[in-house]
Amino acid sequence: MTSTKEFRRLLAQNDIIRAPGVYDGITSRLVEQAGFPAVYMTGAGTSMSLGYPDFGLVTQTEMVANAAVIARTVGIPVISDADTGYGNELNVTRTVNEYERAGVAAIHIEDQVMPKRCGHLDGKEIVPLDEYVAKIRAAAAARKDPDFVIIARTDARAVTSFEDAIERANAALSNGADVAFVEAVRTMEEMSEVPKLVKGPCLLNIVSGGLTPDVTLGEARDLGYKIAIMPSLLTSAIFDTCDSVLARVKESDAPAASTASSGPGQRFNRFHGEYWNGLRTKFH
Repeated sequence: MTSTKEFRRLLAQNDIIRAPGVYDGITSRLVEQAGFPAVYMTGAGTSMSLGYPDFGLVTQTEMVANAAVIARTVGIPVISDADTGYGNELNVTRTVNEYERAGVAAIHIEDQVMPKRCGHLDGKEIVPLDEYVAKIRAAAAARKDPDFVIIARTDARAVTSFEDAIERANAALSNGADVAFVEAVRTMEEMSEVPKLVKGPCLLNIVSGGLTPDVTLGEARDLGYKIAIMPSLLTSAIFDTCDSVLARVKESDAPAASTASSGPGQRFNRFHGEYWNGLRTKFH
């Protein structure tokens, strides 16, 4: 089964797709080994991994290249941030084609102006509705694989109003999008209203310390959401862990290797074991 068909199968189930955020091969492999059904390539994490803030500075080529690394690392579907589609309808067409070739199962395209900003930061601007709808229509028409999922993200809640965000989400669904993503709802009431007012499957973005209230994944499912992405889940943990280890080494002036839970051989076998064993079987 292709990753796109598997993602469609997951989307049709009576449950929520739980997708932790990843930004490289290591984090994506760890999510797969933990038993999650999908991974989410976070644009913010990808930007930070390249040394940039999430201000729309990373190009389509860089994002697709990172998505391809993640897609070839795991055997579960990859959902990827595709920012604004990187231009007009022509650019969106190429964006869809490139992500499909990279092996991604789903992308989300938003209605911010270029350069965009992180969805949970101030100072965002959005394009007119007709321009946004034209991009979504182009994205839906561009896919070669009918199972490739187009997720329409709107940032209108922070710029205009909650009502405008709902209108944009429904307009996107009417023009070929498969899933709606209303970014940065502010209250539990708004969060619960989105799946009721939007005429199609909905995605919830759960950001630690973000604008959206904290909920459990089960609560999100019970509200009617079909996908929950957690873009900052691992990056937050990595920041905390690295700060702790570095402070300990700085204070003790001794390497932390003696307290590591695994050695180089164990880490190699965990990450590369299946691949390495396959090569040995093939060539010996």
